[in-house]
Amino acid sequence: MAKLMLRTLALLFVTALVAVGCQTWRNGGQADLPPPPRDALRIATYNVHYIVLNDATGAWSRGDWERRKDPLAAAVAATGADVIAFQEMESFQRGSDGSVNLARDHLLAELPQYAAAADGPWETFPPTQPIFYRADRLRVLDEGWFFFSDTPDRIYSRTFDGGYPAFASWARLTDRTTGKSFRVVNIHTDYASYDNRAQSLALVAERIAPWQAAGETVFVTGDFNARLGSDLHAILEDRGLSFAPVEGATYHFDRGINLFGAIDHLAYTRGVGLAGGPWVLRRQFLGEWPTDHYPVVTDVTLP
Repeated sequence: MAKLMLRTLALLFVTALVAVGCQTWRNGGQADLPPPPRDALRIATYNVHYIVLNDATGAWSRGDWERRKDPLAAAVAATGADVIAFQEMESFQRGSDGSVNLARDHLLAELPQYAAAADGPWETFPPTQPIFYRADRLRVLDEGWFFFSDTPDRIYSRTFDGGYPAFASWARLTDRTTGKSFRVVNIHTDYASYDNRAQSLALVAERIAPWQAAGETVFVTGDFNARLGSDLHAILEDRGLSFAPVEGATYHFDRGINLFGAIDHLAYTRGVGLAGGPWVLRRQFLGEWPTDHYPVVTDVTLP
């Protein structure tokens, strides 16, 4: 009897969590975004979850990708973004082999308005964090990467504590109409290790400092694995960056369950203006959850 009661209570607890998550999704979502103001730049960040190529079925498998791929394209299209920083855009095989990237190739085929920066041959450029941009509006000036490691310029080097490689990709872009340029630094920090996250953000602050000193506009965006207001965010705030005030969940367990605050963020240097948002697209696309994160979208103006 006691075991039965415990099981019943556990089931009720989980049901309550799901109900809370679903209610948050219904009340907190943004179905259709307004058009951006004139001369504003729309920037999005989106963790799209890796694909396990060697798994035919099951969660995040190659077979599951067939279910997810068109909803994912619909989600990206719904952002209407000029620039989209992706995380976990990886078709995982073994080691660092990035010769196959199903998500990148599908999105570029389905959404021809976009081109990919911070992307290249996997032997020399890590392909899992590309930065898509509207090629009719923007042009790439430069691109690069650095790993969250004691040897940041060695590709696929392991993190500070020896964990799996994590890195920042970046692209410098210019607006074809206004001639204004800016850099986007796309990050994904270690979800498991606070020390790795802290050292990673300290390295980001160090790497963008010369760009700031040169008067460049810099955006740092991606999956921080830290909620807004944390002392990890303060690492960048102490260097003069501000964060768009993303509210509510951006990670939802691939179920639309919203249990804690945003972990996907956009930071920007002085002179940048917030023209709209930030918005979190908390809804399904084509009747499916494309991934376990929501797209986060912000309209900004360049100095």
